[in-house]
Amino acid sequence: MAQKPSIPKGTRDFSPVEMARRNYIFDTIREAFRLFGYKQIETPAMENLSSLMGKYGEEGDKLLFKILNSGDFLKDVAPAELEERNPARLTCRICEKGLRYDLTVPFARFVVQHRNDLQLPFKRFQIQPVWRADRPQKGRYREFYQCDADVVGSDSLNNEIELLSLIDLVMDRLGIRTTIKINNRKVLAGIAQVIGAEDKIVDITVAIDKIDKIGLESVNAELRDKGLSEEAVSALEPLLTLSGTNDEKLARLATLLAASPEGMKGLDELREVLDGIAALDPKAEVELDVSLARGLNYYTGTIIEVKARDVEIGSITGGGRYDNLTGVFGMPGLSGVGISFGADRIYDVLNQLDLYPAEISAAVKVLFINFGEKEAASARRVIAALRRAGISAQLYPDAAKMKKQMNYANAEGVPYVALIGEEELASGTVTLKDMATGTQTRLTTAQLVETLKA
Repeated sequence: MAQKPSIPKGTRDFSPVEMARRNYIFDTIREAFRLFGYKQIETPAMENLSSLMGKYGEEGDKLLFKILNSGDFLKDVAPAELEERNPARLTCRICEKGLRYDLTVPFARFVVQHRNDLQLPFKRFQIQPVWRADRPQKGRYREFYQCDADVVGSDSLNNEIELLSLIDLVMDRLGIRTTIKINNRKVLAGIAQVIGAEDKIVDITVAIDKIDKIGLESVNAELRDKGLSEEAVSALEPLLTLSGTNDEKLARLATLLAASPEGMKGLDELREVLDGIAALDPKAEVELDVSLARGLNYYTGTIIEVKARDVEIGSITGGGRYDNLTGVFGMPGLSGVGISFGADRIYDVLNQLDLYPAEISAAVKVLFINFGEKEAASARRVIAALRRAGISAQLYPDAAKMKKQMNYANAEGVPYVALIGEEELASGTVTLKDMATGTQTRLTTAQLVETLKA
């Protein structure tokens, strides 16, 4: 018996209806990117593993999909090395490439590799799939699309304000009510300083990034396991649970971080960004969240995360500033800031809230009924005219019974059916039937084009 076909866990097939919905998301985001002046690029699905390793922290490195070298990938590995079972060392010997984990690190590599061809500041967008060897669960996949926008070559916080405005526009056009959370890596570094755990900044950010998933008590336990003293954990806790307005939180932090120049600089940046987006009267709620860490090592300033307010799901957009990322590729000092829309999670949100426009699932606007050879030939000429006018149309391929063809139109959600029978052939007209109302109108080809356009 043949094995039943399947796909890897954490991946999905998408039907035509689902793809129409996904393309609605991609098109909405792509239009916003272009509206804000971003230019599109693409990078390969696989990168040299040396370009990916060490960019996402220890936990991120574990989630990289590695690609075995072609041919006999074990030819240079001694039997003793296999018996040693050291995964890290063995991976370096048998894998030279990996699937990209995100679009930001490949973008940094792109900037360095093509720096002589780019005009700075450079604004790019990219819509492509990424892969993570994560444990699949609701809202978390091993293969998913990211929709990124980044600016490199500018230190200005105007870029952060613009990206927040871009997020707000996209979510408003999609009809998703959101909360945009922001923080600053310098504030986190300042907190680590004032609680006496400056050398534990990476452990702190990795742990508190999980606060929404595992809760404060579990975060505290993880921090203790990482070597933070009980005094440091106790000092950190009230900072992670600040309440009040953004201005009240800023005032409280200014008192707590007064002894940390880096923390105070982060507060100044946060204040400028919050004031800048507030002046644009966003539809989204914008909230300062000190517990927001996004445990990726390359963030150095503003950190951004977006939550849907009406659906229980992880972040649907995230990003931040990464001043030092291109330095690991030999181009230090180039500042960058970017965001990434999680298209797959946005897709799940729109599905749960049923926010799609009704017309996006229709494959064609009009289906021509096939009555026979002569009628089909006439229909093909009319269809060609419709397509030249930008109207989607198709001919049912077989001269099947009328009922079968009409059932097909209903099943496919086609809004109009066109009929060319003997009378229409004689008069050079087309009968157009509105499938929603059942009304029929006889039209010339020119009138048909105008009617369907309208």
